Amino acid sequence: MKIDKLIQSFIVPPSQRISLKQDYDPAYKADFLKKEDAQRILQEGIQQLAKYQDTLYAQNTYALLIILQAMDAAGKDSTIKHVMSGINPQGCQVFSFKVPSAEELDHDYLWRYSKALPERGRIGIFNRSYYEEVLVVRVHPEILERQQLPPEAKGKEVWNRRFEEINHFEKYLVSNGIIVLKFFLNVSKEEQKRRFLKRIDQPQKNWKFSFSDVKERGHWDDYMKAYEDVFNHTSTEWAPWYIIPADYKWFTRLAVATVISRQLQSLNLTYPTVNAEHMQELLKAKDALENEK
Repeated sequence: MKIDKLIQSFIVPPSQRISLKQDYDPAYKADFLKKEDAQRILQEGIQQLAKYQDTLYAQNTYALLIILQAMDAAGKDSTIKHVMSGINPQGCQVFSFKVPSAEELDHDYLWRYSKALPERGRIGIFNRSYYEEVLVVRVHPEILERQQLPPEAKGKEVWNRRFEEINHFEKYLVSNGIIVLKFFLNVSKEEQKRRFLKRIDQPQKNWKFSFSDVKERGHWDDYMKAYEDVFNHTSTEWAPWYIIPADYKWFTRLAVATVISRQLQSLNLTYPTVNAEHMQELLKAKDALENEK
């Protein structure tokens, strides 16, 4: 399918430097796709995802960690809602990480994320993740001062060191069967403004907006620089970044669903087979049930 080739263009090539502004268009939506066709393909993909997830759960060998990063109003919540709508809740867990608690600040910065990793057979979704430690913490350096770090851990090399630590952490996860899929939902500043205004104008969306969102918008350029640095340092062979256009939500959802589906497909998942002894027990159970009076 054309969509399979298309999603390859969203990967940040490992060991290559990219420019968000020059290399990735937030408003891209593929000329060969109509919205109605994309929605139909997405529904088919959701059904396929449900089958893969059922096998993943039964096989109990791999886990899938999905990381969603984005600026506010890029559509992380709605992407999770639509793409994962067919998934059995028993095999999926979603974590949204807020401001660290006092207990979390008493540990290393990866501690609270490590605790939330998916078990084998499950899909775990991080709605924001440990990448906030090299994004929001970098844009707001006063947060770093509150992390109770020794002086030598707060020097000018802190970001490069964290990039290296995160790369090692993800390689460890992948080596142990936890597949890491990383998505950046790339929304434009203009589209974010439109969605913010919609949240203000529609009473049922008021709860999703606060003035702090506008204040963060004032740091847009700083965030873009921080994100670029993240992509250029942490898109690896074992855990590449996917930069997904996010100005059109219908296209965003289809692209994310396709990447997840193809990743699960590549694992060649199979249902567990039973040994001869177990099969004999099943046949005995069948015989007993069929001959019940």
